[in-house]
Amino acid sequence: MDLELLVDLLEALEAPQYRYAELEKYYHGHQSLAFLSPESRAALGERFGRMATNLPRLAIGCLSERLRVTGFSNASVWPLWLANDLDQLSDSAHRDALLFGTSYAVVWANERGNPQVSIESPKQVTVLADPGSREIVAGLKRWTTKTTTEAALYLPDRVIRLRANSLGAVATQFNVVDEMDNPLGVVPVVQLRNAERIPVGAPYYYPERLLDWGWSEVHDLIPLVDGINKLLADMLVSAEYTARPRRWATGIELIETPRVDEDGNPVLDDNNEPIMDVVSPIPEGPRTMWSEQAEAKFGQLDGAALTGYENAVNVLLGQIMAVAALPAHMVGIFTDNPASADALRASESSLTARAESRQKMFGRAWERVGRLMVAVQDGADPDTVDVRTEWCDPATSSAAQEADAVTKLVQAGVLSRLGALRRLGYTEDQIQQELADTAADREAQTDAITKQYHQALMRNEQ
Repeated sequence: MDLELLVDLLEALEAPQYRYAELEKYYHGHQSLAFLSPESRAALGERFGRMATNLPRLAIGCLSERLRVTGFSNASVWPLWLANDLDQLSDSAHRDALLFGTSYAVVWANERGNPQVSIESPKQVTVLADPGSREIVAGLKRWTTKTTTEAALYLPDRVIRLRANSLGAVATQFNVVDEMDNPLGVVPVVQLRNAERIPVGAPYYYPERLLDWGWSEVHDLIPLVDGINKLLADMLVSAEYTARPRRWATGIELIETPRVDEDGNPVLDDNNEPIMDVVSPIPEGPRTMWSEQAEAKFGQLDGAALTGYENAVNVLLGQIMAVAALPAHMVGIFTDNPASADALRASESSLTARAESRQKMFGRAWERVGRLMVAVQDGADPDTVDVRTEWCDPATSSAAQEADAVTKLVQAGVLSRLGALRRLGYTEDQIQQELADTAADREAQTDAITKQYHQALMRNEQ
């Protein structure tokens, strides 16, 4: 075992963990109030420690729900994809990649020799890439049990199982417990990186280092979300103390009442005299106020308007909509709801374009997963397997309009039946089932026509 390589992998795994913890807090809406002063925090204690509108989860959800793999150009890949439940688990990989900037898939063989794919979190898995070719040269997965730290080191020629009899172990504490050959000839770890720029390998500089870790969709939203949460907290405090109307009264003499302690006994001063407090004769609780004095007057002060907070929140929401490519109707601005299907698609055009960009980035990784699955299944060289990822249309479309457009293309001879079914979003399994059902219907119709023909001949002969 190469100890220096293990040290590099463990450092690469540990370096972004603090960032992952921060991003995860924002995704779950558990971040603290960023603009709360230490004095205010001490005064509030635990009574108002969390006030969060979970726009980061909304931004990731709106993007990931448009990233759905519908098939592969290589017909042998899709059954393996379904056998590993990747039609469901791929969504988790996309969400982690959008949140943390990267996620992973490990491809190996199970006990029966069939391809087995596991979706992995960047909190447990990392890789090292050759800066020249950008190919992955080593991978590591680390996890813990109650008493040990386990690890798997993935190399192009072998896979090594490691164990340390302690938690939080360093590289020198790991011992080899198993080692097996890697017949694939490549590292069986695939990285889904969410990065619009090329990583430059700057391990000691921030934010350049984010290019190596991958870019989180939440990163740019953090200061804006903190600002909105601060405004919402201020608005709620203002609503409690100033937005409720206050009553007033004039022409009424105040009364004196003795101050009492918790037990109801009068509080005495240094002269052993009861301490008197001047209070209003009208308590806060009753709904009706009355006074026998003719000069008494009652009134009510208007509550403070909160429209200033609304305007400030809308300013920050506009920035979030621009940064996250979210249309107005997705962030709760109901005055700008699209009036038609075309207007809806136009309002989501930026989000659709961003989803198409992520499809291109993640498509390469899923093609790599497909090659490795076929290589495990057939024993082929992964580099010789031709696979292309097919995605669903990320745009919001009307089923009736889409079907009408596809029908016209088929009638014009532009699309075949298979192409029409793919354009409508059918998966490969659904397409094959539809073709089989169509063939069965035609055969049944042919049998019925043949039967009617023979019955007519028999009647004529009689």
